[in-house]
Amino acid sequence: MGDIKSDHARYKEIIRNKVRQNLRYYISNHDLMGRQGKDKVVIPIRGINLPHFRYNQRQSGGVGQGEGDEGDPISGDEAPGSGKGAGEGSGKHDLEIEMTLEELADVLGKELGLPYIKPRGARDIKEEKTVYNSIAREGPKSLRHFKRTYKQALKRQIATGTYDSEDPIIVPHKEDIRYRYPQIIPKPETNAVLIYMMDVSGSMGDNEKKLVRTASFWIDLWLRRNYQNLERRFIVHDTDAKEVDEHAFYHTKESGGTKISSAYQLCVDLIEKYYPSPHWNIYPFHFTDGENYTGDNLHSFKLLRDNILPVSNLFCYGQCADRGTYLKDLMKEFELKHFDSNEKIRLAKFTQSLEIVDLIKNFLNTGR
Repeated sequence: MGDIKSDHARYKEIIRNKVRQNLRYYISNHDLMGRQGKDKVVIPIRGINLPHFRYNQRQSGGVGQGEGDEGDPISGDEAPGSGKGAGEGSGKHDLEIEMTLEELADVLGKELGLPYIKPRGARDIKEEKTVYNSIAREGPKSLRHFKRTYKQALKRQIATGTYDSEDPIIVPHKEDIRYRYPQIIPKPETNAVLIYMMDVSGSMGDNEKKLVRTASFWIDLWLRRNYQNLERRFIVHDTDAKEVDEHAFYHTKESGGTKISSAYQLCVDLIEKYYPSPHWNIYPFHFTDGENYTGDNLHSFKLLRDNILPVSNLFCYGQCADRGTYLKDLMKEFELKHFDSNEKIRLAKFTQSLEIVDLIKNFLNTGR
């Protein structure tokens, strides 16, 4: 049994290493989200063969030994390449394996060198945890502590001179019986909220939304690994902003212009109403193609500086197209020389799926 467990552990480590080696491919693969379940994700692994039995070539008898020529069908089966049916190619398939989302997050963190987050605050409601770290003289049979009971009986027999080392029989009396005693310990829940904002005006195409969806999957994955309780809110905007569900977030398209301040104002309203900053870890993420009504920049910057940044762990802005100048305007307004030069503001530009890796590293490597 021990060998089987060690083999299984070694095989799982091989799988993890293979996922790590191909992580950039998996991060840029939009289809991975379609393979996601509630707690697991199915990952195609290339270049791994399952273990199989190999027989001693010197043994006689059995399949492959005895009369017959190489290539003859066995038990009436059709020989390969017999001409029935269409088909061409190597016939090799990727091995599909299941990984828990937690395991995949650990691979992501290790490969990209992401620090685990130190949460701030706790929710008013606390989770209660039962710990059996005390001993009592009374209790139910189900909580009887056998080791402490026999230890107490041994002490009594030694003290009364009834213990015989040549015939070491220990018989507990009623007064020797000890029970595990439960203690209820309040355990603070660590809470976080992700507020996703996205421009859905006419200039945001399907490819840009696909990039945002892929980036959001990996952001979710890492933050869920760090927080016991994670909520998500979704805001779409053109010149006006509204809150929607996740499906509408990725599939809504409007034909109007863009006023980013409308999304920031709704974000502020949600935080003030539902997520007081002393008790919540707040992460606003904003994605656009970079276009904004020029006269709106000052208003959006003021909301960001005065209302969003002071209460947020981190604000991240991702620009998924080359059309607009909002990214440059943000850098100029907040005097940022690089995308990662401010601990509370993180910026990224990702116009193709391979750049999502850099976005994740830049957004999540602060440990905030």
